[in-house]
Parts: sequence; C-alpha cells; structure tokens
Amino acid sequence: MTRTRALVLLCVIVAVVACDRGTKRLASERLAGQPVRSYLGDALRLGYAENRGAFLSLGAHWPEWARRGALGGVVAVSLVGIAVLAWRHRSGGMMAFGLALILAGGGSNLVDRMAWGHVVDFVVLRAGPLQTGVFNVADMAITLGVALVVFGGPKAARTGEPG
Repeated sequence: MTRTRALVLLCVIVAVVACDRGTKRLASERLAGQPVRSYLGDALRLGYAENRGAFLSLGAHWPEWARRGALGGVVAVSLVGIAVLAWRHRSGGMMAFGLALILAGGGSNLVDRMAWGHVVDFVVLRAGPLQTGVFNVADMAITLGVALVVFGGPKAARTGEPG
C-alpha cells in the first residue's frame, strides 16, 4: 500500500468517527426527550434512542456486565480480525475502503458501548409500510463497508486487481 492510499484510508476512518461522534452528540443534545421529527413525507424520522444491545438490540436485556463484556468482547475481537484482513488486502481498492469503513463504524460504536453501556441511534428510514430499525452514522459506515467488501472483494480475489 502506498503512503497516499494509507493516508486516504486513515482520513476516511477519522472522518467517519468524527461525523459519527458529532451526530450522536447533536442527537443527544437536540433529540433526547423530544418527540420524533418527521421529514420528506415521513420517509425520514429523527428521534433519540439508546441501544443497549447490539444489532437490532440483540442482548439489550442482558445484565450490564454481560452486555459490556460479551458484546464488547465480540466486537473488539471482530475488529481485530477485520484489521488483520485489511492488512492482508492493503493493496487498496474497494475491499480496503470497505474494511476501513467497517473499522471506523465498529470502533466508534464500541467506544460508546464500553464507555456508556449504550449506543445512541437516531435515524429511521421509511418507504410505505417498510422501515429500517433505528441507526446512526457508524451503522451506515458499517453497512456500506460490508457492501463494498462483498461486491468489491470478489473481483479482487478473481483477478488479483483491486476491486
């Protein structure tokens, strides 16, 4: 990996973490204790939520020690594995970019979970009767990162070129 690519990936990680931290702070200051706000014909809703569990509140009702220990431990070990994978695919391309997004989003949510015992979520998207669970910027980065790894990774694996 060239220094330029490494610097770009580091900038991506810093930008995602900063954006996630900033939006969670804004949500805490401006949305907590307020009614849900609806925009774009109810396609976008903003409302404060504390997710004490993992994805879709998995483990939210576990005791505090289990949530922080088990969920935090699983995420931390997963992030180490992703970092190792990123190092092995350091040639760049979509795979490296996707892994950087996953590391940034996962790391930012892990800090919240370990420091405060919850992650602040605040966005819900709706389309007719369908709607997402409540999520945050870190979750968006993780989702985009996974998509880039899945769709950018196979081409790199088949051709030996960055996706």
